[in-house]
Amino acid sequence: MDKSLLELAAEIVQAEVTGARMDVDAVEQALMMVYNTLRRIRAAEDENRMLSDGPAGGVGVAPVAATQVRMSPAESIQENQVVCLECGAAFRQVTANHLRSHDLTPREYKKKYGFPLKQPLSAKALTALRSEQAKQRGLPENLRVLQARRQQAKLQERSEKV
Repeated sequence: MDKSLLELAAEIVQAEVTGARMDVDAVEQALMMVYNTLRRIRAAEDENRMLSDGPAGGVGVAPVAATQVRMSPAESIQENQVVCLECGAAFRQVTANHLRSHDLTPREYKKKYGFPLKQPLSAKALTALRSEQAKQRGLPENLRVLQARRQQAKLQERSEKV
């Protein structure tokens, strides 16, 4: 009997873990990526099977499955998760480490999919939580004070040069 995709993914990741030290997050990320890849392969096989068993009865050529997820960038950033538009894996935050597996930097990923460069690649709830924590620490006020000091220093530098 065929093994389930999850069992296959678990075996592949288990083999990977025995060869390299991985923390829990890396194991989880690897498991999700392998599972999604296996799922796409199975879908492509099923599509190919349907094409070859079609009404003509001949051998059909299935188009190669797209590696990119068909979802708009705005839809990919959700309340509690962010969907990677390259592989379809869901995370609380799409990290630079994950994007490296797609040979992309966060900047390249944002440009490729049309995100503003200052857009965080994290779930809306996580972004709001971090914003609230920064406000509690007084970050906005500290930034205003720092900016005022820098402006004064620049003005003082200019007046000394003249």
